[in-house]
Amino acid sequence: MSNTVRSTRIFKARNLELTIGSRTLIMGILNVTPDSFSNGGETFGQDAALRKALEMIENGADIIDIGGESTRPGSLPVLADEEMRRVIPLIEEISKQSNVCISIDTNKSEVAREALNSGAHIINDISAGSFDKQITGVAADHSAGVILMHIKGTPRNMQQNPLYDDVVGEIKEYLKNAVKRFEDAGVSRESILVDPGIGFGKNLEHNLELIRNIAEFREIAAGTLIGTSRKSFIGLLTGRDVKNRLAGTLASVVCSVMYGADVVRVHDVKAVADALKVVDELVYS
Repeated sequence: MSNTVRSTRIFKARNLELTIGSRTLIMGILNVTPDSFSNGGETFGQDAALRKALEMIENGADIIDIGGESTRPGSLPVLADEEMRRVIPLIEEISKQSNVCISIDTNKSEVAREALNSGAHIINDISAGSFDKQITGVAADHSAGVILMHIKGTPRNMQQNPLYDDVVGEIKEYLKNAVKRFEDAGVSRESILVDPGIGFGKNLEHNLELIRNIAEFREIAAGTLIGTSRKSFIGLLTGRDVKNRLAGTLASVVCSVMYGADVVRVHDVKAVADALKVVDELVYS
C-alpha cells in the first residue's frame, strides 16, 4: 500500500471549498438516464432522482454527481437538449433543498454552462476536455471545479481491445496535458481533480495497475478521484452481476483509498461511508 504523505489541500469549486487530505470525500452517483449500466434506469425521472439525491446526502455524500447521458461501454451520445431536460430541473431542485456540492457529469460545454448557471459547482468530464474544447472556457468563466478523466476512444468503442505500453505513464501524461489546457484557459490547479478512468478503455490488468498506482496522479492536480463502483472488472474477479457487486466495490474502494485516492465515486453511499469511517481512521490518523 502507498506510503505517500497525506497533506491537507483545498479543492475549490465556485463558492465552495472542500478539504482534501483529512478524510476521503464521497461522490454519490446519480444517473438520470433510462439505460444506466448500474441501475437500469431506476432513478430516471425527477421524483425518483430527487429522492435518491437526498438519501445519498443524508448517508454521507459530499458531492452529488448528476449525469443525463449514459457512458457505459457501447453507448451512444444523446443530444444536448435532451441531456439538459434530464438534469437541469434536478440540479435546481437539489440546490433549493441542500447546500451539497453538485457535479454535472457531462462532456458538452452547453450542458455544463446551463448546469453551472442552475447551481452546479463542478464539471466532471469523462473526456478531460477533448470532446468539446469549449468546456475549458466554461469552467474558467464560472470558476468551476473540474474533474478530468482519461478515456481511450469513446464510450462506443473504448473497450475494443485497449492497448498500452505503459498504462500508468501514458495516462499520467494524458492527464498532465489536460490539466495544462485547463490552466491555460484560466482554471486554477486547486480547482482540478484527475481521474484515471477505471473501465474507460482498460482491461482487467490495466484497471488493477491504475488502482495500485493512484498516488502517482496526485502531483498533477489538487487531488485524485477514482470510480470503481460496480464496474465490470469486479464482475470478472467475482463472477457477480452488476446488482451483486457491493462487496467487491467496497474492497476496491478501501484499496483505492489506501493506495492514495482522495475522492471516491460510488453508487452505494451508505455502505461506503461506513467502510471509510474505518479506513480513514487507519489512513489519516
